[in-house]
Amino acid sequence: MVNMSGSSSDILIIGAGVIGMMTALQLAQSGQRVSLIDKGQAGLEASWAGGGIISPLYPWRYLPPITALATWSQSAFPSLRNMLKQTTGVDPELSAHGMLVTATDEREKALEWGAGLTQAVEEISAERAHSLEPHVQLDEIPLWMPYIASVRSPRLSCALREACLKNALIKLIEHTEVKIGGSLHDPKVTFNHQLVSFHRIVVTAGAWTGSLLSSVQAYCPIKPIKGQMLLFSSSNVANRIVLANGRYVIPRADGRIVFGSTIEDVGFRRLPDRLAFESLYASAVELIPNLARVPIEAQWAGFRPGSPTGMPWIGSFSDRLWINAGHFRNGLVLSPASARLLCDQLLGRTPIIDPAPYQPRESL
Repeated sequence: MVNMSGSSSDILIIGAGVIGMMTALQLAQSGQRVSLIDKGQAGLEASWAGGGIISPLYPWRYLPPITALATWSQSAFPSLRNMLKQTTGVDPELSAHGMLVTATDEREKALEWGAGLTQAVEEISAERAHSLEPHVQLDEIPLWMPYIASVRSPRLSCALREACLKNALIKLIEHTEVKIGGSLHDPKVTFNHQLVSFHRIVVTAGAWTGSLLSSVQAYCPIKPIKGQMLLFSSSNVANRIVLANGRYVIPRADGRIVFGSTIEDVGFRRLPDRLAFESLYASAVELIPNLARVPIEAQWAGFRPGSPTGMPWIGSFSDRLWINAGHFRNGLVLSPASARLLCDQLLGRTPIIDPAPYQPRESL
């Protein structure tokens, strides 16, 4: 056995997406020595592919524990963005211009949910909606969520990777496959054909988490849910996030438009396809007719880590084996709070919120 840690306090994090990198940075901030490993390059899976909305879609549909994580995270993003820009020189492009959302028969539920929250939900007139987004054609008067923001996901991933590389307490290991064996209470980790030893192991492998933990008989029904997106060239046809009929427009600072997304339970079938393209394109042009004259730069697919109830798992299977995964469509918005909550538990600190709803379980 090779002892990679050199110290009994060392921690191995498997999976270097946004949540894995944030967890590593928070542990390092507390003086922990961390090895962060990924089968590819850090931040190039769901972290790169997502739209970057800093809110659950239709947040009133979620249970209070999701709202608790989201609310904490939303307040943390401005300082996170400033820290990353100052540390790495990479700006994640935090844009706080609000979101228009059509709620159909959920208006009362949405307004009730937003009452008293900082992420307020407001009723506005059709004239006000048109003044906010004159190029957007909506089939009903939308609700207005003025405090919703977004980040540019690839730039956030890049900034987090650079921050990890610059941190002396974090060893980033990329393009390396990992296997977990042994048992929940005595997990064994192998990579580069060597059995390595760490005091604690944290699995943040996103859609791959369930399969990675299957060898230790952990009940972990986290699986990939494919999502496909389109990128329109710079056109400046929208200035705010627009959510309508389950699909969304996300404007970038350079005028490009991200449009998404599909939800597909097809395993790890990665390639984008024509059927999704046609569906997304039709929805995009219906919502913003001017997009019919805008070139499409890219179509891509990513894998969300789907869990049975949409509730992430943030906690321990045992003293040595921990998990921070299963966030489904909300990985980015929940990432600062999820990383902090995991670190609080692992380090024995008072947690930022009640950790009970997110604990790993033996069955549904």
